Amino acid sequence: MRLRRITLALGQALGLLALGLANGCGPAPASQAKPRSVTTASGVPMIVVPAGSFQMGSDDHEADEGPRHEVSLGTFLMDQFEVTHDLFVKAQLPNPSRWQDDSRKPVERVRWREAKLYCNERSLMEGFTPCYDEAKPGWPCDFSANGYRLPTEAEWEYAARAGSSRLYSFGDAARLKVNGWFADNAGKRTHVVGTRRPNKWGLHDLYGNVSEWCQDIYEPDYYKRSPLQNPPGPAEDGSDARRVMKGGSWKASASMCRASFRKGQRTGDTDACFFTDYCGFRCVRRVTPDEVKSLLAKAAPEK
Repeated sequence: MRLRRITLALGQALGLLALGLANGCGPAPASQAKPRSVTTASGVPMIVVPAGSFQMGSDDHEADEGPRHEVSLGTFLMDQFEVTHDLFVKAQLPNPSRWQDDSRKPVERVRWREAKLYCNERSLMEGFTPCYDEAKPGWPCDFSANGYRLPTEAEWEYAARAGSSRLYSFGDAARLKVNGWFADNAGKRTHVVGTRRPNKWGLHDLYGNVSEWCQDIYEPDYYKRSPLQNPPGPAEDGSDARRVMKGGSWKASASMCRASFRKGQRTGDTDACFFTDYCGFRCVRRVTPDEVKSLLAKAAPEK
């Protein structure tokens, strides 16, 4: 009987591995030798986030962070930095931010819909198909489109961890001051992006500065039924539901900057005024292995 259970478990594990490889996912990457970066047609630096698996969430902190569970993701590109004032204005969108003294700072006071609008505008600028259907209630996301969108909660946490299973990719909270801007060192304001250390995959400001919008509707118990492969978040119903924000901000405690910490934030889409001056974002785009090779070849210096 025991041998039969072991055989069944092994068969299930091999089945999941085969499914992951078929979808461009695989075992968690050992840590990339060095960050792989590309620059988009509109001049935005992005990091190639490798396909892999990781343990998402935590069983040791807030109730909505559990249960801890394994998730597998395909390869995607993620903005190396949070979207800044100059990038937002380049998309011909009005800047809602409180701090506009330096164009290299991240935009904030950004409603969830405004972040999605930027994703669509940037997609059009670069000749991609927009992910968000602006003609439908809630602007549902077409994950099969090749344009830019907000990261899913799983993509964000995977990128933030960068192969680590610790509270922060760099270790413990004692090292947060050199890796992010938060309540203890930010001076009650945002800062120019990229002025704190990046994680091992080359991504900056995932801890602090501004909290970052994710694609997912916030549901405290979603992890109990979340898919294991490329989870898209709870089903959309067109409502103005709270959305997940990750990463903490300039006004957050160290604990709120943890990779697994979740915040359910009102979108602001139906608010006449939206003064939440810590809401920012960054974009992602899913890519195939062949597209990654092509992008990296273009980014390689000429010999």
